[in-house]
Amino acid sequence: MGGAFGLQTHIWNNNWKTVLLMAGFPILLLLLTYALFLLFAGLSGTYSGNDPVAGYFIWAGDAMANAWPFAIVGALVWFGIAYLFYQGIIDAATGARKVERSQEPKLYNLLENLCISRGLTMPALRIMETDGLNAFATGLHKGQYSITVTRGLMNTLNDEELEAVLAHELTHIQNADVRLLVIAVVFVGIFSFVGEMAFRGLWHSGGGTRTRSSSSGDNRNAGGAFIAILVALAMIAIAYALAIVIRFALSRRREYLADAGAVELTKNPDAMISALQKISGNAAVNAPSEVREMFIENPHSDFASMFATHPPIGKRIEALVKFAGGRVSAPQAAPVAATPGKRGPWG
Repeated sequence: MGGAFGLQTHIWNNNWKTVLLMAGFPILLLLLTYALFLLFAGLSGTYSGNDPVAGYFIWAGDAMANAWPFAIVGALVWFGIAYLFYQGIIDAATGARKVERSQEPKLYNLLENLCISRGLTMPALRIMETDGLNAFATGLHKGQYSITVTRGLMNTLNDEELEAVLAHELTHIQNADVRLLVIAVVFVGIFSFVGEMAFRGLWHSGGGTRTRSSSSGDNRNAGGAFIAILVALAMIAIAYALAIVIRFALSRRREYLADAGAVELTKNPDAMISALQKISGNAAVNAPSEVREMFIENPHSDFASMFATHPPIGKRIEALVKFAGGRVSAPQAAPVAATPGKRGPWG
């Protein structure tokens, strides 16, 4: 476990994945744009030429040829908005708010001491007013980093455990996990949104088609429209699936390395183990699934463990015992304290 903090191989891997995500975005965007034009052509009965089968694909290609500069500009605008306002978007989705030393002196001092010990720039601090036990870090580069913890985490963990969680999130920042996760959230979010809107639109439209052919060509035209719709839906599904696959490309090893980094920062593997024990089973927070992938624990993983974005907490504790010399104490029930009058927008 030692030496994982700042592990260059992991950082290089994260940086390479970030470049691939940025490069892959316009490619998937063009695929999705063509698919949407093809879907429109099939549903409206619009095609080019005399062949009603190939005509739908030709019309969609012509439409995309005229529209692709606007699609690329739209992508650039989207990334510009995301770059400038991603923290506000995440705060709005989670109900988090920024706090200063005067508001949360203990939490602020714990994080400041950790940063001073390693010569790190102090990230901003945010709090989610929820009883769930969780934390996450955000940011794209130095000066933008932020660590968010829940009120439940602060009320339940002791100082050493809370320090271990803060060190875990600092390690995510140092290992470039945070930048990759933010890019992935933005990348997956836009394609998930467009994919869902396309399928919802088709559902509400009833999947009907209108053709402009003569009565003698009704069957062929309807068949061409049906093929166009099927191909368009397949392309949208592929773009949507590729975007979702990105979350599986986010290596679960990042959590092991962040646990290791927390131990290296605090020299206290027992505190990290104890914190994970308390978090286990109490980490549920009402937030979008993409944002939950950034959390220290994501209890809303998919139905099969092979698709989970986080390794099981039990495995993480085993690694801390095996490689960091930590000791597992008797299981502790996490007395999640309610905070009357301080419930967030999710209640």
